[in-house]
Amino acid sequence: MAIEWSDTYATGIEQIDNQHKELFKAVDRLLSACNGGKGKEEVGKLMDFLKDYVITHFSDEEELQKKHGYPKYLEHKKVHDDFVASFGRLMEKFEEQGPTLSFITNINKTVVDWLINHIGQVDKEMGKFIKEKIG
Repeated sequence: MAIEWSDTYATGIEQIDNQHKELFKAVDRLLSACNGGKGKEEVGKLMDFLKDYVITHFSDEEELQKKHGYPKYLEHKKVHDDFVASFGRLMEKFEEQGPTLSFITNINKTVVDWLINHIGQVDKEMGKFIKEKIG
């Protein structure tokens, strides 16, 4: 199962869209590796990427929201915080057990669901608001 960036996920904010594209590439590499029996080698790389990604990307998004007075900022931040907590639990599991098949399945589901649901809906709504604000 491949997952690829599509303009249907675009927020219209170049910085945010470029960050999302990087996430799609990382997740696609993991899924491809899993399908090729190499998923365990790729899991550590994805985990490292996501550690940095969530810190940088969420911070960038939240700064934009505050700067432009996004009315759903607190709600959006809570969703980010919930993802960070879920990811933290996955990191702990990874550090304790390594890249088990169950872990790989879990990380794939967590991140793919995030891509489709959060980026495809919540971030697009935020992007629309900010684009209207800045003209």
